[in-house]
Amino acid sequence: MKYCYGVDVGGTTVKMGLFEETGGILEKWEIVTRTEEEGKAILPDIAASVLEKTKKHGLDKSDIIGIGVGVPAPVTADGIVNGTANLGWTYKEVKRELEELTGIKSEIGNDANVAALGEMWKGGGAGEKNMVMITLGTGVGGGVIINGKVITGEHGAGGEVGHICVNYDEPDTCGCGNHGCLEQYASATGVVRLAKKRLAQETKETVLNKDSVSAKDVFDAVKAGDAVAIEVAEEFGRYLASGLVNLAVIADPAVFVIGGGVSRAGEVLIPFIQKPYKEKAFFANKEIEFRLATLGNDAGICGAAKMVLDA
Repeated sequence: MKYCYGVDVGGTTVKMGLFEETGGILEKWEIVTRTEEEGKAILPDIAASVLEKTKKHGLDKSDIIGIGVGVPAPVTADGIVNGTANLGWTYKEVKRELEELTGIKSEIGNDANVAALGEMWKGGGAGEKNMVMITLGTGVGGGVIINGKVITGEHGAGGEVGHICVNYDEPDTCGCGNHGCLEQYASATGVVRLAKKRLAQETKETVLNKDSVSAKDVFDAVKAGDAVAIEVAEEFGRYLASGLVNLAVIADPAVFVIGGGVSRAGEVLIPFIQKPYKEKAFFANKEIEFRLATLGNDAGICGAAKMVLDA
């Protein structure tokens, strides 16, 4: 039996897993992401943890196929990162450095792309080879998979779906510096932004509080039949559907998998996205399925392991 590691690097913790080549998980754990001093400890910490677990399970380096790593940044085909928002890295040859630290072959990918691969392998996209995953968290991430392969592109920025422009008249600036990005409306923070704007001028009764509203509050209120929350959810759905319509004519997936913190609202989300999507979609793309992601926090480590197994 051969084994591999799946690693999901986040701004606070690094999630890690030891997998059998058949897909079984032997162990899952986390270590702290030490981002100080431009994140110089992150890769040595990962390497030390991998080598310690290899020893603990009585394995030799020759038993390990490789280490797959998802990082929150665009990643080139050579495993190079040219800047991250929350790890402190500016330029980092992640693949080369990790291989030198461990003596084990490594594969590096963008975290959202890697999570999409995980959902295709073991989650909401299981059984499909053409899928798009949308991750609705603090921002909007995504992964586009065609014929079982993640689209990374020339600069490692393939699948950055959160920065599709869905509103050319938006005066507010997105975190990326542009205006009208999908992330400004469909992320958890985007839903809050939509809710606060509506509540500032709303006269109808609502359980939502404009000073403390969260995305969870909005969808909890939707489930309770709150009319204002439903209007916010409809606006969110229209923007997200616009982005997906544009993606569909390029990628033509079998399924859209919706993940991230906002997706924890559950099946109530789907109709708000699917209805406006079907109204706007090109005829050949109208019947694309919508599913919720199922792996939760394990999507990243599963996808990272799959990346190694497919290499």
